[in-house]
Amino acid sequence: MLSEVGYRFTHTISRTPGSSIADGLRAGSGPDPDPALFLAQHQAYLDALAEAGVTTLCLPALEAFPDSVFVEDPALCFPEGAILLRPGAQTRLGEAEAILPVLQEQFPTVIQLQGPGYVDGGDIMVTDREVLVGLSARTNEEGFEELAKHLKAWGYRPRMMKTPETILHFKTASSYLGSETVLCTRDMAESGLFEGYKTVVIPQGEEVAANAIRVNDTILMSKGFPKTATLLRKTTPDVRVVELDTSEAARVDGGLSCMSLRYFKG
Repeated sequence: MLSEVGYRFTHTISRTPGSSIADGLRAGSGPDPDPALFLAQHQAYLDALAEAGVTTLCLPALEAFPDSVFVEDPALCFPEGAILLRPGAQTRLGEAEAILPVLQEQFPTVIQLQGPGYVDGGDIMVTDREVLVGLSARTNEEGFEELAKHLKAWGYRPRMMKTPETILHFKTASSYLGSETVLCTRDMAESGLFEGYKTVVIPQGEEVAANAIRVNDTILMSKGFPKTATLLRKTTPDVRVVELDTSEAARVDGGLSCMSLRYFKG
């Protein structure tokens, strides 16, 4: 396993948000995202990834699958290859089928989970020493067991976690920052899930900022959370912190990590 596999990347895969995005899954019933604004914010996201030192590939929109902009959920990528996951929402299974040919073009090896279990990429946190998989409404034990078999074959150590019931995905409330450090909400920090790791606890009232991504020597975080931005710049002084507007993704329960597959290609 690479010692920096959790944040050292050369490539990303994303997908353009479609005009059908308002039909995507969401827990609440707030305002619909503005498609034009979402496109602009998504382009800014791609630009930030490129500035962080990766080669970006952006796939065309899939109008039949409103949630397909959240490309992290149907796949998991490593230097050794890609794993096609089984999203926990039945309406999203077609997203995995759609991205399979792309993965086969980009990776020498692509493994497909067969089921009946299910796993969402948003529940998977890759650190420098293990792969944490949070059980949730979208990821179950059967899915974990099948995924774990393949991870072990590649030399990775999978560990099953229990995501608090109030959280959609494990990484909704936590992010890996490198150097054995996790950014997370206070509830996650106090749960004991990250025992053995250093934790950077999100200031009260800014919990949405817990979903961030480190890409090489840059941390991308959502704009509008000044206390968290200050905290990150203080605790990770050697890493550049970039704030991005994610207001439209948030309207359909999306965040920064959801919108890209990140991997290292030697």
